[in-house]
Amino acid sequence: MAQLRLTDFFTRTKAASSVPVKRSRLKDPITGAPEPHTEQYGDGAVLPPSPHTPARGRTPALRGLAGRKRSRREMEAEPEHGGSCGRAVRKRLELHRDAEPMAQDLAPEPPASTNCSPSHGQDGATGRLQRVRAQLQSRLHRMKELPLGSIPAGTSTELRSRMERVRQLELRVRQRRAGSGATSGTDPVSSGTSSSPTPAYQRFHTLAEDVPPGLSLPYKYRVLAEMFRSVDTIAGMLFNRSETITFSKVKQGVQDMMRKQFEERHLGQIKTVYPTSYKLRQEKNIPSFGMKRSDYQLTLEPVLEEEEKVNGRLHLSASRLLQRRKEFNRNLMNIVKQHHKAFLAALSPPMVVPEEKLMRWHPRFNVDKVPDIIPAELPRPPQEDRLTTAQEVLNRAQGMLSPKMEKALANLALRTAEAGAGEPVVSKAPVPASTSSALKGVSQDLLERIRAKEAQKLHALMTRDAQQERRIGMLQRLPSMARILRNIFVAEKKQALTMDVACARMADSYEEQMAAGDMEKHLRLLAELLPHWVGIHTIRTDTYIKLDKGQDLRIITESLTKAAKEAETL
Repeated sequence: MAQLRLTDFFTRTKAASSVPVKRSRLKDPITGAPEPHTEQYGDGAVLPPSPHTPARGRTPALRGLAGRKRSRREMEAEPEHGGSCGRAVRKRLELHRDAEPMAQDLAPEPPASTNCSPSHGQDGATGRLQRVRAQLQSRLHRMKELPLGSIPAGTSTELRSRMERVRQLELRVRQRRAGSGATSGTDPVSSGTSSSPTPAYQRFHTLAEDVPPGLSLPYKYRVLAEMFRSVDTIAGMLFNRSETITFSKVKQGVQDMMRKQFEERHLGQIKTVYPTSYKLRQEKNIPSFGMKRSDYQLTLEPVLEEEEKVNGRLHLSASRLLQRRKEFNRNLMNIVKQHHKAFLAALSPPMVVPEEKLMRWHPRFNVDKVPDIIPAELPRPPQEDRLTTAQEVLNRAQGMLSPKMEKALANLALRTAEAGAGEPVVSKAPVPASTSSALKGVSQDLLERIRAKEAQKLHALMTRDAQQERRIGMLQRLPSMARILRNIFVAEKKQALTMDVACARMADSYEEQMAAGDMEKHLRLLAELLPHWVGIHTIRTDTYIKLDKGQDLRIITESLTKAAKEAETL
């Protein structure tokens, strides 16, 4: 049971001290027993009795031993008032039961003791737990009655604004989800465009390559090349064992190797890219599990040359598999180059880059947006002649039908022919590039010169080989290296330094991590471009580098920057 502070009673007593006090003896309305003294004032207000310390109760076993000194064990065994156990429990003030509601609001209730002997304190703890549970249930019920998204009254302005912001964000997310719609996952090889965002492992697949991403293939083309390699591996094993290569065997093997779905359209795409790789036929009387011998099955046969025989029969060797894989990748690259060529022709102004000089794609050419490869037509099992059009039915049943039926078939054939002849022809003429509204008022000659200059720069970028790329990178580093080299000579206070010492000092001071051999290449290139500023001399077995500290460093850096820009435009 909670307890009040003594100051609360003293405050009330002091506030009412000016009113005459009438002391009375009240009785309990339930039991009729007299209650403690209460104070009644002139205005009719009745205060609860003052708190008092209850008398210590004694057990029957110790009731006759009040005169002697008790031992520690007896004092610990004696229960205190209120259900507490042990001698360390503090005494509690006994309040009038009318003051209990106010006590519940003023002070939290202590937890009930669980390791004491049964007493009325446990019953009080159970009652307090029930009251707390009832309060929590009433609060939960009031919260559930509030409508979803509503802001309760009495909320602060800051909290109300934050809740409103959260509700607006939730509404925006729901609208965006509803606008995008649910999109089902498709095979990356068969679907070129999708409304769902492309996964990161497909968008940045070129970063995982060992070589620099120059002429990189689209992700779906790379998956198709991996499928061809798997098909060739399985077909080579079956062919060398003189087994019939069926599509069902190849399909299961490819799916086990790649963990991807392999369908007939993928085989048709392989046939489109590399037409001379396999001979495809429909054959029957092939023993296969789960199929009848009379059923037709699609079979594959690798196309090999006569000189590839081993012991009188054709053999698909590992070197031949490697050649076929390279040929397939080369054909894929040629397909992408054709799309890139069409993209360059559609630019304004159009660009023409020879394929043998092409080293990288145009910066605005999205490789992964290249259309899918159209699958080739695969052989189908032979079927009986089936009548599919009204004209075929009319020709086959000439003289066998009634005149009314013949007239109806003739009208249907006529309408079908007219519908096929009246289909509009879609024009595929390229749409001319339109000038942006932001460029209105700018002279056309200036725009043409800017576009021509940009096209020249992009042409140089696409035809630049790896050696030129490395040289341009070195030229771009030279201006900052020139400043560092001059500071090293000023700090050393020498006219010449050995190449090893200069390279070590430069490697320690440069912002990028670079080996001593690479730093020496940069210094030799610096001496090649500015021989009047940097000189390299070989004396006996040592190489020395000499620097003219009297020249203006600003002129030196400007000449180096100009040389780098000229190399980029070549």
